[in-house]
Amino acid sequence: MKDLEKMSIERLQEGAQISRYYYNKPLLLCYSGGKDSEIILDLALKSGIDFEVLHSHTTADAPETVYHIRRKFKELESKGIKCTTQMPTFKGKSVSMWSLIPAKKIPPTRLARYCCAILKETAGHDRAIATGVRRAESTNRAKSGIIQTWSKDTSKRIIINNDNDEKRKIVEHCQLQGKTVFNVICDWSNDDVKDYIKEEHININPLYKCGFHRVGCVGCPMAGKGRYKEFALYPKYRNLYIRAFDRMLEVRKQAGLTTNTWQSGIDVYHWWMQDNVLPGQLTIDGENDW
Repeated sequence: MKDLEKMSIERLQEGAQISRYYYNKPLLLCYSGGKDSEIILDLALKSGIDFEVLHSHTTADAPETVYHIRRKFKELESKGIKCTTQMPTFKGKSVSMWSLIPAKKIPPTRLARYCCAILKETAGHDRAIATGVRRAESTNRAKSGIIQTWSKDTSKRIIINNDNDEKRKIVEHCQLQGKTVFNVICDWSNDDVKDYIKEEHININPLYKCGFHRVGCVGCPMAGKGRYKEFALYPKYRNLYIRAFDRMLEVRKQAGLTTNTWQSGIDVYHWWMQDNVLPGQLTIDGENDW
């Protein structure tokens, strides 16, 4: 565990050097309030690097997550660390999960993950950032390789991602957004994460103690059947989705798009949750475009 910790700290230190060299700014830590970002924050504090912290507010996080982040930011700011909460925008205007669904005209699904792209992944333009992404979260990530840009000067060598998708590398470069991404615990296993949190007595999001395995947006399709538990605990979020689906259907009608067998937001909700109450309703126009 100590060797793994040391290696990750070295990655953060190298990231901080590259951030100063190429961007003339401190390394930016992307903090979600989840256990993985909690670890990179703890490692950054141990590393002695100069860094800032950024949280992308999705508007659909559980209340416990929001309060946990606020407490953490207050603690960090007392240490002189700059913390920023970025509110989401779409086409230059403020947006929430509930206004984004009608704007996109389709529900967020495993295929159409526009919510992540807009609410979470816009941070760090023209910066060097550090994330808590790990390969163990996906079979594809675990099988992915790396590419290294060669330079005689070892301080300028950067391992980059050949295709900026879910197959995450230790270090990635996104030319579109002008950022370099350091996934410093990319090769940590789930057991490594559990052991480190236990050994270092890290104060994690209280939802994990309530049996949650992830603490992303309430209702995220990637959570699978865990969504039923989430909506049982947060019925107001369920209602917000249904109202957003109602508005989405109105927008689709105005745009001349089909609504298939859906008559209301409730119908969309059951399809979205895969409740099998609408036989034959398997796809929606536009979903596969993502």
